[in-house]
Amino acid sequence: MGVFTYETEFTSVIPPARLFKAFILDADNLIPKIAPSAVKGAEIVEGDGGVGTIKKITFGEGSQYGDALSNVIEKIAYETKLVASPNGGSIIKTTSHYHAKGDVVIKEEQVKAGKAKASGLFKLVEDYLTANPDAYN
Repeated sequence: MGVFTYETEFTSVIPPARLFKAFILDADNLIPKIAPSAVKGAEIVEGDGGVGTIKKITFGEGSQYGDALSNVIEKIAYETKLVASPNGGSIIKTTSHYHAKGDVVIKEEQVKAGKAKASGLFKLVEDYLTANPDAYN
């Protein structure tokens, strides 16, 4: 099994603590509400929701990770860091580790498509937080 790793970085006008609550801690509830075609739901497999928790994500029909990649990807692990930006918002740095099945090679166009969809999902969360200033404070 090969591992393909790549990094992404986004900026946001939302402060890190609020973004962490919405995008990390409550993603199980928020993402299915705002993007049901991307994620149907999530459940904790191991842990209590804190550091080191492992969650199983059930992707929606419109997700890039649906049946199309089920024969290619064994698992995906993300490491996300949220840091304060000078303007009061956040810088979000994510390292993605795609564990391929067997000798499968993940192609650059698949990575680009994944980055675009991740950016779109992040934008939905940011838009939700901007439109709902009292949420996740």
